[in-house]
Amino acid sequence: MLARDSASPCPCGRLDPRARARPLAFGQCCGRWLGGDAPAPDAESLMRSRYSAFVREDAAWLRATWHASTRPAELDFEPGARWLGLEVRRHCLIDADHAEVEFVARYRVAGQAVRLHETSRFVREGGHWFYVDGAQHERARK
Repeated sequence: MLARDSASPCPCGRLDPRARARPLAFGQCCGRWLGGDAPAPDAESLMRSRYSAFVREDAAWLRATWHASTRPAELDFEPGARWLGLEVRRHCLIDADHAEVEFVARYRVAGQAVRLHETSRFVREGGHWFYVDGAQHERARK
């Protein structure tokens, strides 16, 4: 698990627009949303914060950002998972309150590499974006 201080690089890997070679610090990126300082401004930012929450095993944030219509009763983390990176392939705003984000997340568990490729659907209600569900393109252990 990554250090929890706000100066550490953000797990989502978003690059600093002023210095593209380095990732934003957690406090400047997903930490703003996970800390509840403000709602994520768009579906991509929410998705990135959810990736960071998986890395940090922050079940409270994941549940709070999961739409009530599809939120699971319980949320378990894969024991021993080590998250390796996130690649956002596409962010598509469908209309003012609906969006999709295609991404690839990589992690290792029990010595196996896992690649999760998903297109996630998001909805905005009351000024807040929520994860609804996702269609997995593939999920392969290598």
